[in-house]
Amino acid sequence: MPYEWSETPEGRRLRLWPYRSLPPRGFAFVIGLFFLLLLIPLFGVLGSLVLWGLLPFGLGALWALWYGLRRSYRSAEIEELLEITPERITLHRENPDGSQQDWDAQSYWARAEMHRQGGPVPWYVTLSGNGRTVEIGAFLSEDERRALYGELASALAEQRQPGG
Repeated sequence: MPYEWSETPEGRRLRLWPYRSLPPRGFAFVIGLFFLLLLIPLFGVLGSLVLWGLLPFGLGALWALWYGLRRSYRSAEIEELLEITPERITLHRENPDGSQQDWDAQSYWARAEMHRQGGPVPWYVTLSGNGRTVEIGAFLSEDERRALYGELASALAEQRQPGG
């Protein structure tokens, strides 16, 4: 799963990130393979004026593939960090554009909520406390959000227990 829990001296920490189905090595492979497959039809027109007519379209398609994959990588540069201590719960989010968002509340009053419908995605998970409601893990799959909600609710319940 694209999230992990860890124990800290103060409490627990949850780090979330989007799943990437194409690692950087795969990116290079796809671009290289596309380039090689693009060369196959160009060999038949090598030495003719038709080559110069087809070449811009082939290079344009290669550029479009490269641009689309790079943009997808940039949009997946999200990281959320949730820290739960007996006193506070804080959520820090790094967005793809470099901006940051922060939320915090008292751990005892913070609540995890699951919205099966009505959110931007099905099985939408939110945290509420301190008069605000924030999303968490909206980029995860439905099954991952369901699992996250269960783990998050139990982690918050543990903090509410005496000596938790």
